Amino acid sequence: MEIKTLSLYLMAAFYCFVGITHFTNTKFFLRIMPPYLPWHKELVYISGVIEIGLGLMLLWPLYSHLAAWGIILLLLAIFPANLYHYTSGGAGMKIPKWALLIRLPFQLVFIAWAYWHTF
Repeated sequence: MEIKTLSLYLMAAFYCFVGITHFTNTKFFLRIMPPYLPWHKELVYISGVIEIGLGLMLLWPLYSHLAAWGIILLLLAIFPANLYHYTSGGAGMKIPKWALLIRLPFQLVFIAWAYWHTF
């Protein structure tokens, strides 16, 4: 199996897993929602469905490049939640502030990973 195919399968599994955690650990995602956004629980569930859907779409060659673009858009859309998580001091969670800070530019790594699968 070539590295790009393996990478695609890993990315599909990752987004499906993270999407499922939106339903199994909803409380975590609710705590990092910026207060200016409405419908917190609904947005957590919607983003979970989108992550699962995009993860599954990655597995179909006809749609994998579209799924990768969707993941890039999703990562941009959820960035405010990651930024809020950092600026709120971890939203009361016991996560070191340095870890939350590192997470912010790490989004670029995820975007680059998805971009690799757009062509």
